[in-house]
Amino acid sequence: MTRFYLVRHGEPYWALTEERKLVGVQRDLVPLSEKGEREAELAARDPRFAEVELILTSPYTRAIQTAAIISRRRDLPITVEYDLHEWVPDRSLSYDSFEKLKELRDDFYRHQGSYPNGEERPWETMENVTQRAQSVIDRYRIHSKVIIVCHGMVIRALTGGNRDVDHCAVVEWDLP
Repeated sequence: MTRFYLVRHGEPYWALTEERKLVGVQRDLVPLSEKGEREAELAARDPRFAEVELILTSPYTRAIQTAAIISRRRDLPITVEYDLHEWVPDRSLSYDSFEKLKELRDDFYRHQGSYPNGEERPWETMENVTQRAQSVIDRYRIHSKVIIVCHGMVIRALTGGNRDVDHCAVVEWDLP
């Protein structure tokens, strides 16, 4: 059995997205806020990480930075896995505000993460998030304990959860 410690990244410096008027994927490149750095430092001290073998991380800056802080404190190798990236709210990559993101996310939740029958939406389905994240995890079944630094929606997809996960919260998840 493999135990995964799913860690949501620390708080991002979202103000930068509005200050710089960042669009689409540029919004995902912001670093952690000072609070996010402190959250990652605290997460790194989690005693459950004592026998972890490696860290997998999403390619987004906020996740890589969180993983780097944990890696430094725990002396663990990091592997960046592209398919652990966050849920894609707009496949055209053109959303440009928190208001638009909220609108897309609300539509996603209204339809429980699946496209209405015969329709398509700009957002990625929950089924797709689950499939791509699961394809990564399946390759790491040979390890006994692994930290995965990723995003709230990825954690929800893997665990079947339906509530938000706090920044740097650790969710234990076993894969038989």
